[in-house]
Amino acid sequence: MTAAKTSNRIASIDVVRGIVMVLMAIDHVRVYSGLPAGGPTAGIFFTRWITHFCAPAFCFFAGTSAFLYGRKLGGKGALARYLIVRGLILVVLELTVIRFTWTFNFDYANFTLAGVIWMLGWAMVVLGALVQLPTKIVGAVGVAIICFQQVFSRVPRAFGSIWEFVYPSGLPEPHGIAILYVLVPWIGVMAAGYAFGAIMIRDSASRRKICLQIGFTATALFLLIGPFFVRPGPAPFLFRLLNQQKYPASVLFLLMTLGPTITLLAPAERWRNWFASALATFGRVPLFYYLLHIPAIHIAALIVMKLREGTIHPEWYASAPYTSVPPDHRWSLPLLYLVWAIVVAALYIPCRWFSGAGSRPALCNFPKPSPHGR
Repeated sequence: MTAAKTSNRIASIDVVRGIVMVLMAIDHVRVYSGLPAGGPTAGIFFTRWITHFCAPAFCFFAGTSAFLYGRKLGGKGALARYLIVRGLILVVLELTVIRFTWTFNFDYANFTLAGVIWMLGWAMVVLGALVQLPTKIVGAVGVAIICFQQVFSRVPRAFGSIWEFVYPSGLPEPHGIAILYVLVPWIGVMAAGYAFGAIMIRDSASRRKICLQIGFTATALFLLIGPFFVRPGPAPFLFRLLNQQKYPASVLFLLMTLGPTITLLAPAERWRNWFASALATFGRVPLFYYLLHIPAIHIAALIVMKLREGTIHPEWYASAPYTSVPPDHRWSLPLLYLVWAIVVAALYIPCRWFSGAGSRPALCNFPKPSPHGR
């Protein structure tokens, strides 16, 4: 294997991660707009569908970044401690700060969200244990968890409702907690991303070639296998094919999203324009962006509500991202995209400052690897 001989960050990861961070904001604006998640129109369906790429890419690249940072630390023990501490901090953030910015209330007893940052945090904790194994074994374990995830639904019910945090098994959720992201198969996605890091330290030409091979293969598998599992229904065939199960993420869902994402890394290697630079700015500070974008969208939604309604209805967002906007008060798609564009443009300024203000460590991001991984 030939390591990439550069002291710079791997720009393609930052650019692609920046793309998914920007896309993620579309779905979160949609949450506050009150528009349903998918259908009935093509515009609403694809507004939701395009954001499906976000969680898989974010989780996968968190694993890749862990691998790269581990090379800088020079020891798996140090990396394991880093992942466990950072993971637990993410869990706490999800249950406190992030939950508040979603809802702007303190009724934690009746509603707390186990969301994407919660999932990433626990996946990091588990990865902290897995990194003691050889990289190829970590990758194999990750792929196995993804492919055989339904085994986890058959774990003895002696664990009780706590097992619902790991994988759905038909038991009631713990009172007051909404489990949006279970831990399986996302632990597998992060582990696979960790092993993928061994590819990203190759020279640029080699890693571009391998990214295309992996990405096209995953996408082709989805297109070949997916049609056989399309359920009958009134929606067009394409909608039913693309409407794969996200909660928990099925194998087809992950092939559909990670395949194109990994493929995109290859051309992103050569993007050198201002737009790619702007995307990379977001991609370098993912957690900082995440912590800012939810309250920014929430505040923007309240402003829109005040302008349109003459008043605000905080009760509509009391359990966000599960909102209760009445149908006749929901936004149009043009308004949704206008608010999204304004919020993302506004966030660029603080993200650019944070990205360029030194080596501030972001908890879901990792400092750049040094030359040759030392």
